Amino acid sequence: MIDIEKVRLDTSSCETVLHFNNAGSSLMPKPVFDALQSVLGDENAVGGYEAERRAQAQIQAFYTEFAALLNANPDEIAFVENATRAWDMAFYGLHLKPGDRVITHGSEYASNYLALLQQSRRLGFEIDLVPSDEFGQIDVAALDNMIGPNTKLIAITHVPTQGGLVNPAAEIGKIARKHGVIYLLDACQSVGQIDVNVAEIGCDMLSGTGRKFLRGPRGTGFLYVSKDIMDRIDPPFIDLLSATWTGANSFEFVKGAKRFENWESFVAGRVGLMEAVKYARALGLANVETRVANLAQELRDALTEIKGVSVHDLGQRKCGIVTFTKDGIEPAAMADQLRTKSINVSVSAMPYARLDLEPRGLESMTRASVHYFNTEDEIARFVMAVKTI
Repeated sequence: MIDIEKVRLDTSSCETVLHFNNAGSSLMPKPVFDALQSVLGDENAVGGYEAERRAQAQIQAFYTEFAALLNANPDEIAFVENATRAWDMAFYGLHLKPGDRVITHGSEYASNYLALLQQSRRLGFEIDLVPSDEFGQIDVAALDNMIGPNTKLIAITHVPTQGGLVNPAAEIGKIARKHGVIYLLDACQSVGQIDVNVAEIGCDMLSGTGRKFLRGPRGTGFLYVSKDIMDRIDPPFIDLLSATWTGANSFEFVKGAKRFENWESFVAGRVGLMEAVKYARALGLANVETRVANLAQELRDALTEIKGVSVHDLGQRKCGIVTFTKDGIEPAAMADQLRTKSINVSVSAMPYARLDLEPRGLESMTRASVHYFNTEDEIARFVMAVKTI
């Protein structure tokens, strides 16, 4: 179980501002903040190079902590500056060509889909959209039937940014392995609130961020690439960290996933993210997942009781992201009014989820996400605020 009192002691400002926007930016625990400040203090006192040298143990721990979190090997983990760039480093390195087919879903993140469109225009491959089942999630049976000899990639978002849906990632992994198709999973919104195990899911690549449910610093991200597929990806750009200049006209990639990294990086952020992973692992991701799911369902049930409020989360399984609308008030206006009551939420809107929201006739939704540090009393306060607006 999670000791909420201790967690709240480690969470600054949560007593004055009610945070329900963890899908966008979560509160940073005190140990993470302290680790970040320690490295920045060294940079101020002795300069960046010496600060990095002093932080070597924590920098190396980044790989072992993430490996333990995801059930991977340390050499399958890379530090990248954000989730989108991590996804890009994997996707843009694939050898796709005219006639190939890539399968994705209407819940795919906007930046990912834009990248698919760009590379489709450049390289000539085709994009196939797998339909949704009766729950609004990926139809696994339809996916199985869609795969043909030219299908080279399945690119899926685990938890879409615009709702509480949890796509059946492990079932998709079984289909990918059955057909021998590369599987890229965007886990930006799931790692930190769901117990994510890459071996059980069966993905070849997984990308994510530090600043959301992991509660790490902004400007940090990570990439997992299975050792089984590492040499089949050509990183879209390299430098003196990711490759070795072996001769005047030759080079070699470094071993492992560090070939997807840059030499210049946010050292304090990397150390802070490592501490965030340690913090999450100490709480236990199974405990986190249970608490977040229970709090979110409590919030959905309470919102449903308010006249004029509609909850819009899809999926047979749901997570901590809760989306809703209220008759007569735009979601952006709802967010503004809640902010005057010291309640932070965010908004999911077109065109960032065009393939999902447009078919449902939705322009935007208020996104009120919970995390394990939220309490039942805070949910009651939030619901009362929505009711009175």
